[in-house]
Amino acid sequence: GASATPARMGQAIKCLLDWLRTARASLAPRERLLLAGAGSVLLLTILWLAIAMPAIASIRSAEERVAAAERDLGSARQLQARLGELQGRLGVVEQRIREGPAGNIFTTLEELARQSAVKVESMEPQAAPAQDRYKETKVQVVLKQVTLAQAVAFLHGVDSSPQLLSVKSLRIRTRAEQKEEMLDVTFTVSSFEAR
Repeated sequence: GASATPARMGQAIKCLLDWLRTARASLAPRERLLLAGAGSVLLLTILWLAIAMPAIASIRSAEERVAAAERDLGSARQLQARLGELQGRLGVVEQRIREGPAGNIFTTLEELARQSAVKVESMEPQAAPAQDRYKETKVQVVLKQVTLAQAVAFLHGVDSSPQLLSVKSLRIRTRAEQKEEMLDVTFTVSSFEAR
């Protein structure tokens, strides 16, 4: 059974080795040298293909994985820094909402218009998305026939108001029929209060 097969294989290998020794012994010295050179080249080729090439490919693959991991780590660090910056800015805004004066956005906008010498054409409440932490009040403001300086002064007042106000959209149109450079300005302003 099982022990007969290895014995047969061992005997076959012994016969093959004996045949190779006999064949080698019958060769001339020059032929032996040529056969040894060819055998060495064959052995080196087998070693190169079986060991060196896979090792080199593995090293290159590892280098590529390391480079990709370093790129990913750099991206993660940039994202972490950006997240820290955004969290800091969010903290400042949340503090302004909590500690800033609460007031009616319409009253605040009317006072800012008065300070900027601007006549407000209309102020319309707008639907604001529901939020868990803050109540947002949104108003669309329309200014007609204002100068660029008046519009800039009004918007600067909105931006620098003690009450946290945020301009969400802005549309400026020129009035072609007038000689003076008068503008129509429409924008949406939001105010926030802590819930």
